[in-house]
Amino acid sequence: MSREPNSVAKAWEATLRKTQAAKKRANSIFGTMSVAHAEDDDNNGDDDIKNGGTGEIYHAERILSNGDYYTGHWSDNFPHGHGKYLWTDGCMYVGEWYRGKTMGKGRFSWPSGAIYEGEFKNGYMDGKGTYTGSNGDTYRGSWIMNLKHGIGIKSYANGDWYEGDWRRGLQNGQGKYQWNNGNHYVGEWKNGVICGKGTFVWTNGNRYDGYWVDGLPNGNGTFRWADGSFYVGNWSKDPEEQNGTYYPSGTSVEGNIDWDPQDVFNVDLDDCKVCLGEKVSILPSQKKLAVWSSSKAADVSGWPRRTSVDGRVSVGVDRPHDRMRIWEGDGDVTCDNVEGNPMVGRDFVDDLMGLKLDGMDLKGNPCRQQIRIPKVAKRQGETISKGHKNYDLMLNLQLGIRYSVGRPAPAASLDLKASAFDPREKVWTKFPPEGSKYTPPHQSCEFKWKDYCPLVFRTLRKLFKVDAADYMISICGDDALRELSSPGKSGSFFYLTNDDRYMIKTMKKSEVKVLLRMLSAYYNHVRAFENTLVTKFFGLHCVKLTGSIQKKVRFIIMGNLFCSEYAIHRRYDLKGSSLGRITDKPEAEIDGTTILKDLDLNFIFRLQKSWFQEFCRQIDRDCEFLEQERIMDYSLLVGLHFSGASSPTGDPDSEAAPRLSSADVDQLLLDPSRWASIRLGVNMPARAECTVRRNDYEAQLTGEPTGEFYDVVMFFGVIDILQDYDISKKLEHAYKSFQYDPTSISAVDPKQYSKRFRDFIYNIFTEDS
Repeated sequence: MSREPNSVAKAWEATLRKTQAAKKRANSIFGTMSVAHAEDDDNNGDDDIKNGGTGEIYHAERILSNGDYYTGHWSDNFPHGHGKYLWTDGCMYVGEWYRGKTMGKGRFSWPSGAIYEGEFKNGYMDGKGTYTGSNGDTYRGSWIMNLKHGIGIKSYANGDWYEGDWRRGLQNGQGKYQWNNGNHYVGEWKNGVICGKGTFVWTNGNRYDGYWVDGLPNGNGTFRWADGSFYVGNWSKDPEEQNGTYYPSGTSVEGNIDWDPQDVFNVDLDDCKVCLGEKVSILPSQKKLAVWSSSKAADVSGWPRRTSVDGRVSVGVDRPHDRMRIWEGDGDVTCDNVEGNPMVGRDFVDDLMGLKLDGMDLKGNPCRQQIRIPKVAKRQGETISKGHKNYDLMLNLQLGIRYSVGRPAPAASLDLKASAFDPREKVWTKFPPEGSKYTPPHQSCEFKWKDYCPLVFRTLRKLFKVDAADYMISICGDDALRELSSPGKSGSFFYLTNDDRYMIKTMKKSEVKVLLRMLSAYYNHVRAFENTLVTKFFGLHCVKLTGSIQKKVRFIIMGNLFCSEYAIHRRYDLKGSSLGRITDKPEAEIDGTTILKDLDLNFIFRLQKSWFQEFCRQIDRDCEFLEQERIMDYSLLVGLHFSGASSPTGDPDSEAAPRLSSADVDQLLLDPSRWASIRLGVNMPARAECTVRRNDYEAQLTGEPTGEFYDVVMFFGVIDILQDYDISKKLEHAYKSFQYDPTSISAVDPKQYSKRFRDFIYNIFTEDS
């Protein structure tokens, strides 16, 4: 028998009282609303399937098991069409739905009074929309995945406003910010801070035109007064680095001659802070839909299914018992009762989560392949302890680094003189065993230490935000370096620091010459493009052993691309060529440290739209730089971490390293505060789609997509950038061209190499639609 509507309303109000925020709004939101009979939620599941299982759209009105309320169009057991969903905490969505996902135009409101009105996609605020915060802030413009991204205008509650480019929730690019006192800035921004070239105008007519760093004038700039006089110079908040010249106007010779440039920092800009705005308490895509009954769940032993606001499905039990268990699957954390139900154990849950229906998983996606993930090695490389053949060399290197980094030097400006890049700019230091005025005593043999272009590499470390003390501790601390098991193809040896942050590579003399030749261009490139994918270099040194050995060993210190708390399950070195580009190693011997090659790759990587666009732009810039410097034979090094919930079955030993669950990956995407840990090529969530190659064409570089996906976190960068197209490479190209297809070999002209490399990369990376 159906209950009276007023009794249902009372039950609804009782549920609302459990949440203080929703209690304040209960009467205004639900006071006059009619609701369905409560028994419908328990008894009418079969009718729902009869009406909606065929795709027919009909109207549904329900109070759900946890007290949430939905009214609107329904189809195939999902909100589909136009509908309203109200959560017990006071959040509400009114708008368009597509199979359980907020998709199209809609309005989302928070109990705080904040409102978003605009376009949604897959549960996210995505497209054009307006957000009005509870404090009065308003943003109108473009959104991607809950973040301001594109062109937009933000009006702050205190009267400030900004109009211009946004990127991942922050001002980035060109824009204008005006303060409520009338002062304004027009120019470049980076990550929410004034940075780059721009103009600041005060209401009294004064203005500054020039460069900015972290919201303050820095570098070349001109300060002008309203009377026409001006000051030109190099700007810095450090008075010792500030210098310039004052030019009076024709009408006022003495007007501002006693003015102190530091007044700009301490007085003029003191009350011109950029508002941070309001932080959203919970994002629309983080709101989950409650459990409702469905006879479709008979496919999984009669248990009802649970759906999130973005359409994801997990398996749940809707029974009133005392004890609760948290289930974690596919990014949702849900609670189900298990007391008194012996069937609901961990094994049972695992069986259900792995269930496949007609070639589809519980989310309606194609089933994932069960491929083998290589075992993750415990620690890469052999520790160089006493007795190791390279133990003395390691001590020499550590002594030299400690001396070079710790040596006092004046604060370096990012604007370096041409003389700093001169290949003859090097410093020799002798390290006798008994020590000297500048060097400590040591237990190794006597050696000489050479620093190449020390000022340039000191400034590069500053540019890459490397703390000098941390750098020394990583390389020269109590922990020994680790030597990788075998030299690379070039014959170079590789060493890793104990914390995995830095890699040290021995170099040929020819490679040193190439780096010194291109050092100025390299410096300008990495300075201009913060998200460059090319290898980061931190120091170039040489150890010369004296005495009877007379041996020189040259080192380059680089960042380790795979320094991460998460296990790297697969590694690929990709060039875009096919000749010899396959790993000659049995499947059983492949582990997490094996470097796989182009013809081993069986994935296409799908990146979120804004990241994919940024990736393409940066690959173009980096390849153009390498082409101009006549560099070829470089690679894109790619590392994959398979997230826990989507990982294929593999060796149990691989589980020893920390893993990201699907919920962790979702959190990376959903929480703007965690976007700081994601950079181009670092900690990038993506989807890897499996591919297969045709058996009749072994040299096919890119396989055909299968529609089977894995959630992954990606690490990638451009490595081996010190091989120029010299006479030996030209001869190699000519010789191999007689035997093989010239387009398949690695050694080709830099222009051709760049084009082939980019064509290949753009085939294996694509936008995730």
